[in-house]
Amino acid sequence: MNTHLHVTAWVLAVILFIVVVVLHKSGKAKGAKIVQMILRLDYLLILYSGGTLLAAYFSGPQMGEAIFKGLAGIWAIFAMEMISLKMGREEATKSWWIQLAIAIILTLILGFGRLGFGFLP
Repeated sequence: MNTHLHVTAWVLAVILFIVVVVLHKSGKAKGAKIVQMILRLDYLLILYSGGTLLAAYFSGPQMGEAIFKGLAGIWAIFAMEMISLKMGREEATKSWWIQLAIAIILTLILGFGRLGFGFLP
């Protein structure tokens, strides 16, 4: 059940993040700020559900990989937040986009490819 909650939360985060980026690019700063606040609440849900999944790995042989996946996930959240903030201030975001891509790739490879829980019923 936690896996489904976690995946749902990060899919929602990606959708909300895209909405924030589109609103910033179209010059609707107030709308972007509102959606960004909702996105921040979703980050908390991601951290909670990810933490419960991480706790399940603490007694197994994949503990190190699970910790690394958790750190990569936090890195992805941080990069999304920095992109949102810097877009609002009209600052350069290229390096943060690159970091976001790397963090998401690492997180997906570890989450779906390496770690064993997957989507258990």
